[in-house]
Amino acid sequence: MIVVTHGAIALRNLQAQIDGLEPVAVSPEARIAERVQLIELLALRGLILGSVADYERAQELAHELVRNATTQAPAFLARACTRALFHRFADALDDLDVAERLGANAETVDREHAAVLQGLGRYAEASAIREEDARRCPSFESLGALATLCAESGDTERALRMHAESVRRYRGVSPLPLAVLDFQFGVMWMHHGELDRARDHLIAAHHYVPAYAAAQGHLAEVEAELGNTETAIVLLHPLALSSDDPDYAAQLASILADAGGTEDSSYWRQLAAARYDKLVALHPEAFADHAAEFWLGAGADPAKALRLARVNFANRRTPRAQALLSRAVAADAMDHKGGRQPGRETAYFGVTALES
Repeated sequence: MIVVTHGAIALRNLQAQIDGLEPVAVSPEARIAERVQLIELLALRGLILGSVADYERAQELAHELVRNATTQAPAFLARACTRALFHRFADALDDLDVAERLGANAETVDREHAAVLQGLGRYAEASAIREEDARRCPSFESLGALATLCAESGDTERALRMHAESVRRYRGVSPLPLAVLDFQFGVMWMHHGELDRARDHLIAAHHYVPAYAAAQGHLAEVEAELGNTETAIVLLHPLALSSDDPDYAAQLASILADAGGTEDSSYWRQLAAARYDKLVALHPEAFADHAAEFWLGAGADPAKALRLARVNFANRRTPRAQALLSRAVAADAMDHKGGRQPGRETAYFGVTALES
């Protein structure tokens, strides 16, 4: 049995690190390492709490770091990571190329390359890097990364083996990495329609870190699919109130509509629609897929969904992007024939990259 710090304590520790670094890292005298660490911590908090603002702050700091350290590889590595968070994959690859020319550690660059290639759906190329990393240094991190790649690319049997071996090698005390790994496997089983198995992993992730927004949101989605509507609403409501990611409001609107709560559903639908429009304008690559899911479902605008699905597919040729585009084409065609059939569509939570 793995003994780790309670999730609430781990988040307080993360907050304390950010609070301690913020005034130091943004000062003119700050070392590059301090600024990079702050960027990484903000991105981690954004991942756990579902905070778009944290991602945006990390990206802003990374751009500033590159402007002030144009010959330093760590600056370009940091910006590559923040660009990948917002699905700006081509820009991220450009930054990795610069970092490599400036003498960045080759293994570090390779790992970041693999993450970007995975985001693009170039699984064979990502797998070659992940396999070599796991062979060279079989650790929780390398095996966990390989496990999530196998999960995303559909090799569930190997993913499970890699998951078990990764967890066996965990030597840390923070619950955050374990929660993220279980979350990824919850998503894997959702994609395969194995809702009970998905639920087990999402409950585990939620148990490790009760404030893990994406895990709670996906758990609500599974509960709704299993017919546990009240449980789903209880899980979603605080997220819809507190998060600046509109996915939770969108899913709540959809579930309430199915349950007959028309007035409440309309409120959350309007809130989600306004927020999606703003985020798509700011970060089209990152939010086109989530927004398209919304307009296919509770948003009930297939033409808008189709435009966004095309943006998403142009950016990343993953199987999910292809499936989303196919659904949007079919929904738009049906709408033009006057046969629109409103109904709740599956929405996937989380801002970035590695979830999703």
